[in-house]
Amino acid sequence: MAGAATDAWLSLWRRPAPRVCLCLLGIYALIALAGWAHALPDIDASVGGSQDAPSWHWATLLGTDVLGRSVFYRVLAGAQTAVTIGFVTTVLVIPFGTALGLAAGYFGGRVDAFITWLYSVVVSIPDILLITAISYTLGKGIASMCFAIAATSWVGVMRLVRGEVLKHKGREYVLAARSLGAGSGRIMFVEILPNVLHVAIVVSSLVLLGAVKFEVILTYLGLGIQDGASWGLLIAGASQDLTNGIWWPLAGTVAAMFVMIYSLGVVGDALRDALDPKVG
Repeated sequence: MAGAATDAWLSLWRRPAPRVCLCLLGIYALIALAGWAHALPDIDASVGGSQDAPSWHWATLLGTDVLGRSVFYRVLAGAQTAVTIGFVTTVLVIPFGTALGLAAGYFGGRVDAFITWLYSVVVSIPDILLITAISYTLGKGIASMCFAIAATSWVGVMRLVRGEVLKHKGREYVLAARSLGAGSGRIMFVEILPNVLHVAIVVSSLVLLGAVKFEVILTYLGLGIQDGASWGLLIAGASQDLTNGIWWPLAGTVAAMFVMIYSLGVVGDALRDALDPKVG
C-alpha cells in the first residue's frame, strides 16, 4: 500500500499542472500556518488613505478599504480562515464517512438499512438550508461552521466507500481471510480498507473545496465569521464599493478564491487518475 501511494504521488508530481497547483496550495497552507502562529500582519491597522488604489507597496498591493486598511492583509486573513475551515471539516468528514461506509457495505442488513435511511434524510434537505440551520443554532464562529458543514458533507464519502466495500467483500482475499478465522474488525480495517482508501483520499479534496465555498456563502449571508477575517465579508463589502468604481477589493478576493478552488479541482482530478485503479 505504501509503495502504491508513493508511486501515485510521484506520478502526480511529474505532471506540470498538478505540480503547480500543489505548490499554490502549499502557499495557502503556509499562510494558514503563519496565521496560526500570529505572524500575519494586523488586518485592522491603517496603512493608507481611504480606498487608495493598488500600488506596488506590499501593504497596498490590493489597495485599501474605506477605513484605510490593507485589502491584501485581509485577503491573507481570509485565506487562513478558508484553509482552517476546509482542513478541520475534512478531518471530521473523512473518518466518519469512511467508517459508516465500511459498516454499511460490510454488514449489510439492518446496519445498511439504518445508514441508508440516515443519509437519505440528510440528502432530502438542501445542503445550504441544513448548514444554515445548524450554524444558526450553534452560533457564529469557526467551530460551529465546521460542524455544520461536516454534518452534510459526510454523505458523499459514505456512499462511495459503501459502493467500493460492496464490490470487495465477496472477493477471494476477503473470503480467504474469513476462512482463516479473521474477525470482522480485521477484515474491514486491515483487508478491505486499504483497497478502498483511495476513494476517501480523492473525495477529501472535494470536501475541502465545498467547505471553502460554504464558508464564504454563510459569511456573506451573515451566519459565519464576523471578525473581518473572511472572504465572504470582503465580498459583501466590496460588492457595495463597485457602485463607486472601487473594484480592487472584489477583484483581489475573487482572484484568491479562484486560485484555491481551481487548484483543489486540478489536484482532485489528478489524485483520482493516480490512485483509482480503474482509471488509466
